[in-house]
Amino acid sequence: MKPWPRHPVIYELNTWVWLNDLGRTHKRAVDLSTVPEQEWDAIAASGFDAVWLMGVWERSPAGIGISMRNDGLLQDFRRALPDFSPEDNVGSPYCVRRYVVDEHLGGPKGLAAARQELGQRGLRLILDFVPNHVAPDNPWVSDHPEYFIHGSAENARNDPASFIERGGTVFACGRDPYFPAWPDVLQLQTFHPGLRQAVIETVSEIAAQCDGLRCDMAMLVLNAIFERTWGGVAASRPDTDYWTTVIPAIKSRHPEFKFIAEAYWDLEWELQQQGFDFCYDKKLYDRMEHGPAESVRQHLLADLSYQEGMVRFIENHD
Repeated sequence: MKPWPRHPVIYELNTWVWLNDLGRTHKRAVDLSTVPEQEWDAIAASGFDAVWLMGVWERSPAGIGISMRNDGLLQDFRRALPDFSPEDNVGSPYCVRRYVVDEHLGGPKGLAAARQELGQRGLRLILDFVPNHVAPDNPWVSDHPEYFIHGSAENARNDPASFIERGGTVFACGRDPYFPAWPDVLQLQTFHPGLRQAVIETVSEIAAQCDGLRCDMAMLVLNAIFERTWGGVAASRPDTDYWTTVIPAIKSRHPEFKFIAEAYWDLEWELQQQGFDFCYDKKLYDRMEHGPAESVRQHLLADLSYQEGMVRFIENHD
């Protein structure tokens, strides 16, 4: 593969939906190992440098079960799909049971085949990583409960939307400090040194399968943000930040590997300083939607080294 271009152009595919659509088009089951060559050719012909296969990791049956008991979600499902049935709910791509490619999508061999097809066309592969939380049936829940933020039996009784009991232990659901908890995921204890080492090992395994990661809600695990959100129950704040621990460990083994941050709250510069190659340019879109034209112009006059580390979307699922 040639080196990454200075300003890569990325094409996002909702992997599950895309493969389902291809199956309908070609009138046969399609997974990542059996995508027709002309489909890869069409993507390459559009001039992209990389493909982001969003949502390849193993979906969570526990997360699906939780969503099927959520009246608000069920109403949304039926608005989108009037003949909705339980089989249509394949689960959230960000409720990750394991960082193993879902067998429905072709499993690890399917991903390897897709990466080979992309590589033959000069395209790199980007996948997802979710640093803040995992599914309730992730193996860490039973094997390493110390990797999570815990609650009390009283928490579980009084706030079942924010706390889940598993195997006699009450776990906090994942959240950011400005919104209610996400009821289908458990909050990782990102100050825990064992968790950070496990993350390095996990991301190393992922990095062997792709060329970059889009990191979900990357700012939530910054030490200052995590302490603000969980200060009363978090472990002691470590001397080093999460990303300054994880990113150099991965880049020492995979120097060309790219880290992309989903980032909000004007924390893009800090995330760049902690090692991210690119961060969402949310401020640009806020100014385009809510501000005068002059504010957009001033934004685009920012220091070039900062701007070259920003992601600007025509559209994406966020």
